Amino acid sequence: MPTASSTAARPDPGIPGQGTADAPPAEPTGLPRHFGLIFASLMIAMLLGALDQTIVSTALPTIVGELDGVSHMAWVTTAYILAATIGMPVYGKLGDMLGRKAVFLAGIAVFILGSALAGAAQSMTLLVIGRAVQGLGGGGLMITSQAIIADLVPPRQRAKYMAPMGAVFGLASVAGPLLGGWFTDSSDWRWCFWINLPLGVLALAICAFGMRLPRRHVKVAFDYAGFVLMAAAVACTVLVATWGGNDYDWTDPLILALAAGGVVAWILFFTVERRVAEPIIPPGIFRSRIFNISTLIGLLVVGVGMFAVVGYLPTYLQMVYGKTATEAGLLMMPMVVGIMSTAIPSGALISKTGRYRAYPIAGSVITGIAVFLMSTLDVDDSIVLVCAYVFLMGAGVGLLMQTLVLAVQNDFPATEVGTATSSNNFFREIGATLGTAAVGSVFASRLTDQLAATLPGDATASVGGSESLTPALVHALPAETQSLVIDAYQHALTPVFLYLTPVFVVGLVLALILPEKPLADTQPDAADGGLDTTSKEAVPQA
Repeated sequence: MPTASSTAARPDPGIPGQGTADAPPAEPTGLPRHFGLIFASLMIAMLLGALDQTIVSTALPTIVGELDGVSHMAWVTTAYILAATIGMPVYGKLGDMLGRKAVFLAGIAVFILGSALAGAAQSMTLLVIGRAVQGLGGGGLMITSQAIIADLVPPRQRAKYMAPMGAVFGLASVAGPLLGGWFTDSSDWRWCFWINLPLGVLALAICAFGMRLPRRHVKVAFDYAGFVLMAAAVACTVLVATWGGNDYDWTDPLILALAAGGVVAWILFFTVERRVAEPIIPPGIFRSRIFNISTLIGLLVVGVGMFAVVGYLPTYLQMVYGKTATEAGLLMMPMVVGIMSTAIPSGALISKTGRYRAYPIAGSVITGIAVFLMSTLDVDDSIVLVCAYVFLMGAGVGLLMQTLVLAVQNDFPATEVGTATSSNNFFREIGATLGTAAVGSVFASRLTDQLAATLPGDATASVGGSESLTPALVHALPAETQSLVIDAYQHALTPVFLYLTPVFVVGLVLALILPEKPLADTQPDAADGGLDTTSKEAVPQA
């Protein structure tokens, strides 16, 4: 009986070392022909998927005003993040089972459909539905793009191409709010979604006609029970993190019920995964120390640490320095520069040496130092100093993000690299959601206390509560009251960054014990290790 490792993928001219006699010749570099064009389309797809997590943030006030849906405002963002997180492990598993090209093209098509629905929405209900469809596609774009690189490029050379992909996430976190505000101010907020249509169609066409990948067909039923339980667990987790401390008190019965439901769903999910033939997140994946440690570093340092800090810095710049939303977004650009300044050179060095362990160590140290320095910021500090710390943060992240994904991919055979990649990103996304929520909850509590302790009674009424505090309101206050509010805001936020220091210390300890498996010069196959595939039947597709 043939196994998945022996017959899952037929030789394909798009994979180095798997060409056939009549296949088109590869480039002198050993990469498939037109790889540059394919890589550009993958970058566009990943950028679109990452961008739409943040592009609506600055457009939301206009959107909810036009569609009369303030009460549903949070769902415009939550629907996308929730659907994308649920979709990530599904795309990874389906890519390993069916082949990544068809799954990737399906993800782009779903994303384009969701963008069209959101752009044409005439009500908040239709907009939220469009955003959920977008998220289902967007999760696939982010995951499958990385897995396709693993199909096309051997591990040792892969670092040069994974590094720019890592920078895309940093770029998206800064460019998203900027683009959203620009479209809203200069044209129409609907362009936040319509811009995806031509770019998505371009990426779809290039990949459909120019990319060749292994085609697999695993004769095992899809893990529907695992999917339902995983979706329930993620939904409960994201909703608790999003609603808790904001829309509802942490002790509200709804939040407590969601938390309990999430715990039960996670337990049942991992129980079911141990019993099905083709689990979405195979328990065996956790036998890899490299996967476990890399995923924990990504969850803590990148997910909890970076996203929590970056999420609040633009507002800090608006509140303390009086910058507009667009100016605050531009002032975050040093982070992108920092990511690129370390990601590209480190990727080249990893490809040259075949070693990667030093970079997560250095990245954990640099990001930890950057966050500690941010905790020392004062209202009188130069904005240049803030930008320097933001650059330092980006430099640390540039050494971390895709290096960890590369280490995970290198520890698994080609038939399982999609599952490993998606699981790594999945847990990092969960960490980002929980980390941002935790920082937001602590900050909101501290801000309420600081305002109560700082403002005199006659000024409290003019300011309102912490929930209604906006940059425009603050800078319209009398000078003396404005100064007090800014001081309260600064003293509420920057100490929270100090509270995150232990997270980076734990990340550094994990980086120090991360095993290093030298990067292979050729594509690994199922015999190289990873999960047990001997029980799977697979047949090649014609």
